[in-house]
Amino acid sequence: MKTVVEQEIVLPKERKVKLSLSMKKMKPWFFLLPALIAYLITIVIPSLYTLFLSFFQWNGVAPQKKFVGLGNYIMLLTKDETFLLALKNNVIWTIASLVIMIGFGLILALILNRSLKGRVFFRSIFYFPFVLSNIVVALIWGWLFNPDMGLINNLLDKIGLDKFQHAWLAEPKTALMAVFVAATWQGVGMPMILFLAGLQSISKEPYEAALIDGAKPYQMFFRLTIPMLSETFVIVFATTMIASMKVYDIIYAMTAGGPANSTQVLSSWMYYQTFKFANVGVGSAISWFMVIISMIFVIPYVYIMTKKSHVE
Repeated sequence: MKTVVEQEIVLPKERKVKLSLSMKKMKPWFFLLPALIAYLITIVIPSLYTLFLSFFQWNGVAPQKKFVGLGNYIMLLTKDETFLLALKNNVIWTIASLVIMIGFGLILALILNRSLKGRVFFRSIFYFPFVLSNIVVALIWGWLFNPDMGLINNLLDKIGLDKFQHAWLAEPKTALMAVFVAATWQGVGMPMILFLAGLQSISKEPYEAALIDGAKPYQMFFRLTIPMLSETFVIVFATTMIASMKVYDIIYAMTAGGPANSTQVLSSWMYYQTFKFANVGVGSAISWFMVIISMIFVIPYVYIMTKKSHVE
């Protein structure tokens, strides 16, 4: 049996050990705290306040807000034809980005991952547009698409294809496609770089074993390269999806949502409703539509692909 004196000496030591362990557990949170506070102030609180505003009718300056519940959301889905057109354009833009932009990025990465002369130069050339401002890209391609002095129409005229000339940014049928071409030229560099990083992290041993077994190039691509790039695909898919849903500045700079609202997307229509028409509640509702749509697609995809990578 321990004496009372011995217990008094041992207990403080046990408490010190417990306190030391608890401090070690809390230590990572102390490092995360500044970033967490900044995230709460700049992201979480404004997002929740925007959600709060989406249930009100408010012009942004009046002291009183009129509570309408889900009225803004219902109005957008049932009465606002421009919103439905913007939603459609966003869906088209997103699908095209996921297929074309990611596809081109993967193809460029596969080509430039080979031992080609000048590959570093070509990597820089394809990545360079991504570092440009969207406004600069809009100005460049606005000139290229100029119906009178633009390079594209003049080139079509020189090679005898003048029947394909258009006022690219002034015709509803071609405006969205023209802006997407400009956005693809700028944005393809990012998935290319990410895929390059993923390809360079793959060991050569599985390919050597597949060659010995007589595997063909397309078999190695679909059965080795694609599965081993699954984590990279998660990052590329998520970033491309989010960027597609919030695309705004290049569209506003090139067409301002026109002609006849044919290039309106959710972000641009949110801007118009909030700042041009002073419908802050409606604009807030549009922003939360964007969040919900993004999460519907991004979260399941990231979860499934991450789960697969853990299983493998």
